[in-house]
Amino acid sequence: MNLSGKNGLVTGSSRGIGRGCAVEMARAGANVAINYFSHGDEAEEVAKECRAFGVKAIILQGDVSKRERVEEMVAETAKAFGQLDLFVSNAVYSDRQEMLVADLAGFEKTINVGMWGAFYGMRAAALQMVKQGKGGSIAIVSSPHAIIPIPGAMAYNMAKAAIDHMARTAAIELADHRIRVNIVHPGWIDTPGERKFFTEEQLAEGAKVLPWKRLGRPDEIGKGVAYILSDDAEYMTGSTLSIDGGVGLPWWSDRTEGL
Repeated sequence: MNLSGKNGLVTGSSRGIGRGCAVEMARAGANVAINYFSHGDEAEEVAKECRAFGVKAIILQGDVSKRERVEEMVAETAKAFGQLDLFVSNAVYSDRQEMLVADLAGFEKTINVGMWGAFYGMRAAALQMVKQGKGGSIAIVSSPHAIIPIPGAMAYNMAKAAIDHMARTAAIELADHRIRVNIVHPGWIDTPGERKFFTEEQLAEGAKVLPWKRLGRPDEIGKGVAYILSDDAEYMTGSTLSIDGGVGLPWWSDRTEGL
């Protein structure tokens, strides 16, 4: 997983899975642009952690649901590092309510960040890579929600299903430019975002019913992302890497009731 001399941008990377991606990319030798929306102090911590590996790290505040700002962040990354070689779409927002009673403002925000944000970032990064003429690699952090219709998470399910198909289509369209596009499906990962929906006790109990009996860690997703971005995965495009502790297996039963 050698990313030495590469330059990347990771959206939503001040905490959680995005942080894991940025740090593991830096560990592998890449310069990293860290995007955040509302956790500036934590973004500074991530940048410091990345720089400890001897790479460059910059911080970019921005809402990925705003196309103009996403395009600016891609340009700022390329200017700071000389070019953009790697892009990770990770930023996400999620509200959990059943469709009939959902607050549509939250429903729409979930889709705007999760689907449109991913598209804006992928497209802007691809345009920059095409302009450079040196190829590139893009990772789209999706979810098993793209396949499993978990009730109470319709907007999130919709967004993730859309970006899976988006990424596979882009992989075909960008192949002639030698730009690879791949998908990562994390399982249930121990992140700050999970505390929006679950207590510590619920997370501990929920982990017990998972096939691997524990929640995943952000660094485990980061290592997978670093791999698919690297030249070690040069023959991989339009593929989905599941790092989910077995969540995608046919294990669902009444054991998950109430989670």
